[in-house]
Amino acid sequence: MIQQHERIGSLCEQLKMACLATEWPGLAQQAAQDEVSFADFLEKLLGRELAAREQRKRVTLLKLATMSAVKTLEQFDWNAGSGAPKAQILELSHLAFVERAENVVLLGPTEPAS
Repeated sequence: MIQQHERIGSLCEQLKMACLATEWPGLAQQAAQDEVSFADFLEKLLGRELAAREQRKRVTLLKLATMSAVKTLEQFDWNAGSGAPKAQILELSHLAFVERAENVVLLGPTEPAS
C-alpha cells in the first residue's frame, strides 16, 4: 500500500498535479467511508485540483500586476470616501452590469488625500 501511495505521488508530480498528490488519500478514505462511486470520488478530486490551479493562477496574476496592495470593498473606509453613494458601489460589487453588458467608469484618485 505504501509503495502504491509513493507511485501515485510520483505520477501526480510528473503530471504537475500538486493538489491531487496531497489531497487524494484523505478524499479516498472519505469516499470509502461514505461508499461513494469512483466517478464521484474522481470528480471531487479533479475539482479540488482545478480549484487549486485557479487559486495559484490568481496569485500569480496578482504578482505580475505589480499592484501595491490588494484592496476589497470590505476594507474601504466609507467615511473617507466621497463621490458615489455606498449603495451604488455595493450594487456594482454584484457584477450585474457585466451580464447586462453595461460599462462602468470610475474616476478619481486611487488613494484618499492625506
